[in-house]
Amino acid sequence: MDRIRIRGGNALNGTIPISGAKNATLPLMIASLLTDDTLTLENVPHLADVEQLIRILGNHGVDYTVSGKRLAHDTSTGRTIHFSARNIVDTTAPYELVSKMRASFWVIGPLLARMGQARVSLPGGCAIGTRPVDLFIDGLQALGARIDIDGGYVAAEAKGGLIGTRYVFPKVSVGATHVMLMAASLAKGETVIENAAREPEIVDLATCLNAMGARIEGAGTPTIRIEGVTALSGARHRVMPDRIETGTYAIAAAMAGGDVTLEHTRGDYLQAALVALGEAGAEVTATPNGVRIVRNGGGVHPVDVVTDPFPGFPTDLQAQFMALMTRANGVSHITETIFENRFMHVQELARLGAKISLSGQVARIEGVPRLAGAPVMATDLRASVSLVIAGLAAEGETMVNRVYHLDRGFERLEEKLSACGAEVERISG
Repeated sequence: MDRIRIRGGNALNGTIPISGAKNATLPLMIASLLTDDTLTLENVPHLADVEQLIRILGNHGVDYTVSGKRLAHDTSTGRTIHFSARNIVDTTAPYELVSKMRASFWVIGPLLARMGQARVSLPGGCAIGTRPVDLFIDGLQALGARIDIDGGYVAAEAKGGLIGTRYVFPKVSVGATHVMLMAASLAKGETVIENAAREPEIVDLATCLNAMGARIEGAGTPTIRIEGVTALSGARHRVMPDRIETGTYAIAAAMAGGDVTLEHTRGDYLQAALVALGEAGAEVTATPNGVRIVRNGGGVHPVDVVTDPFPGFPTDLQAQFMALMTRANGVSHITETIFENRFMHVQELARLGAKISLSGQVARIEGVPRLAGAPVMATDLRASVSLVIAGLAAEGETMVNRVYHLDRGFERLEEKLSACGAEVERISG
């Protein structure tokens, strides 16, 4: 099993190209199930989750071809993948596939909308909370689907097709909004979604669906209107840049110090996080093609943050920001409002010398003057990269174990950091 070794103490200086967004790529790939034409996606990152979803889609009969594969020395442009779901051969998504990645549950929406039925295993993924599928089920039932749960599977049926409706999410859900967008695109009549997720990834999916012939208005606002169409066509769409990768490397630059420019990205996708970084003492400026992060000499200031749905502080940057706060000159607090079990990285950061105490969903971080390298273990995708960030500032060697979590969401992480002067290497086996 691969590990990543970090020797801390080096400032980061240089340029890091940002890959296509994992959280946008996955629903875009699933949207290929909505049409029997080819959907072409550009700027697709090479990630374990993408490869896993390709296997899941293949189980349903989706063919794919890849062009523009990355050269080993070129991380500035993504792959182009052509997906063809002309022949759906199976509407069941089995446990052995879905259990490995939660987002694969989302196939239930397009399969139900196009084929009139779907049988999908209850999902797996990172162990960061229960994340129930109630909102998905309620939304699809509002569209007229008949749904039963039996033997760990959600069986959905809409033989006469889905019917447009007005649905108010009781709480904001990115995944359920994705599924409702896809399902309602082929429903009869108009669907109005209230309290919809506003994340940029929602807008990216809606943009792609509209290019396929859908009629969606209001994506990026709490109210989305979808006028159902009888069929969708193929399209060509470029995946948006990964705002979580952008924020992660921005935090890494603030942690290690130095001067880093993040290219092929947009700062407005994570404004709340960049504001918090500025309050922490980093100099954050927009560039024509991305964001520049500078921190030279000054210490890290303590900042209190609360995770919230977009446009708030992203829960997917909570662990990374906590790593930064371990070196703050004072006490900071992080309140996690999205997932109930997303502090598993705390005990691993403590192994490096961090002083963190938990009270419910609030973490109190008392900054320390130094961190010391140690062996640590990744527990989930975002927690794993927080350990890398802490290792960049720790004295001595930090060994991050179970880095397969990292490979699910960060493309060529060690190469990108090494190019900016970090001592980071992957140890295979």
